Amino acid sequence: MVAEDLARSGDRSEGDKEIDPKESEVEDAGGPENGDAEMAVLPSPEGLPEEAKQPRKWKFAVIFLCCYGFMASIKPGEPFITPYLLSNEKNFTREQVTNEITPVLTYSYMAVLVPAFLLTDFLRYKPVLIIQGISQVSIWLILLLGTTLLEMQFMEFFYGITMACRVAYSSYIFSLVSPVLYQQVAGYSRSSVLLGVFTSSTLGQICMFNGITYYTLNAISLGFVSFGLLLSLCLPWPKRSLFFNRSKNQEQKELAGSTATKGELDKINPTEGATPELASPCTGMRWSDSVFVQMLLELRNVVRMPSLRLWSLWWIFNSTGYYLVLFYVHILWNKVHPATETKDVYNGGVEAVSTLLSAGTSFIAGFVKIRWNVWSELVIGIITAVQASLLLLMYKTDNIWICYVAYILFRCVYQFLVPIATFQIASSLTKELCALVFGINTFLGTILKSIINLIFSDKRGLGLDVHSQFLVYFIYFTLLTVIYLISATVVIVRHYRNQPNRGGGANEQASSTELSPVAISSEVDPLSNGKSIKT
Repeated sequence: MVAEDLARSGDRSEGDKEIDPKESEVEDAGGPENGDAEMAVLPSPEGLPEEAKQPRKWKFAVIFLCCYGFMASIKPGEPFITPYLLSNEKNFTREQVTNEITPVLTYSYMAVLVPAFLLTDFLRYKPVLIIQGISQVSIWLILLLGTTLLEMQFMEFFYGITMACRVAYSSYIFSLVSPVLYQQVAGYSRSSVLLGVFTSSTLGQICMFNGITYYTLNAISLGFVSFGLLLSLCLPWPKRSLFFNRSKNQEQKELAGSTATKGELDKINPTEGATPELASPCTGMRWSDSVFVQMLLELRNVVRMPSLRLWSLWWIFNSTGYYLVLFYVHILWNKVHPATETKDVYNGGVEAVSTLLSAGTSFIAGFVKIRWNVWSELVIGIITAVQASLLLLMYKTDNIWICYVAYILFRCVYQFLVPIATFQIASSLTKELCALVFGINTFLGTILKSIINLIFSDKRGLGLDVHSQFLVYFIYFTLLTVIYLISATVVIVRHYRNQPNRGGGANEQASSTELSPVAISSEVDPLSNGKSIKT
């Protein structure tokens, strides 16, 4: 999905000496990946990272990956899949699409997400991207050749695989460069995807304006995804990944119990206190000693951090409602405005505008100055209330243009909070633990989507029509709004009640008004394995 949707980019030149606090911490710790960040500050030629030794090689790899992300996002027929299924070319009923075909997407995504997450790291990205390309080709082949309900359900099954495999692209680029370049290359990769989605939606709408049939548009999409599959076969194969394929350099540091300052990953490594003689390679290879298992044990301490807990819950519950709306809004548009001609369907144009404006709101979010430790719940509550109002408008209106505008605004306000949530969650975690937290948040959100789908949308449940479903989504966001606003009241009252006892603390906090990472306390809490981590 457009999920998974959102990156926050920074733009720094390669030779910029200014490093953000998170990257500085990684460098001091020896780096979570393979020590590249630590080597980058050493003057000796042997200590230079691979990016410094062969700048053209990694730059070419990043450029090629961004080109792949752009091309893989161009599917001009994607915004018109629902109108195609409901058109005379396929002739499925709205009830079949709503209650029997679309729910399969959520179930498939939930079933494949965890295996895709693990295989992405274990197989080092490229094979998973190839699987994604094969799934994309399968989707459009079924759309072109399939005629039965079962075949369309298989189409949604492959769509779920495609969504789950997108994690490979979002994490692939970090294996190509050292940590000091992560923020920069993340911006490049995300921008290429957004540009691809915008180009795809615009191209699809132009085709509709020129009277091209849905079948021809899907054939064009098949050509683009086939080319994307060929590009995935040409991608370089990274030598390292986050959990299962750590570099030899990092493994040697962990086994040797280096006396240098260590990051969170080194602190939770069970071989830290072992001497080189006792830390055998076999011990380092045991699954119970792996970084991935230790990170799972570490999650119990993550949930104790109030800010991380708040934004993780927002990620789970609000993203659930957001993606349910995205899954079913095209069916709603068809019911509000059942167009008889392709030139009267504006799905592509609406998706293009919403993508462009969503990217703009995500960018603006990085410049908002708010004391997030005090106002987070209130901001989330207000934005959730706006989303609930827009859903009520979509449920009530019979005007398709009002429905379009409400959808665009709904996406924009959600995307405004995505970079803020990402910053707040990621700022006090290592890259590995951050990836695990986001993965678990996404999985829990997918389980919640599946439950709601099964109860309200699926034919085996209540099997509600699309209008009734949007009423359910309105009630869902209204309940979230009430919970957030009650929490905001408690936090704000507690904050100002404690204000007189702080002395100069108020003045200190007043200066901290920008969108900054979660403050990392100097206090240390015990880890699940008896060691310690900053919270």
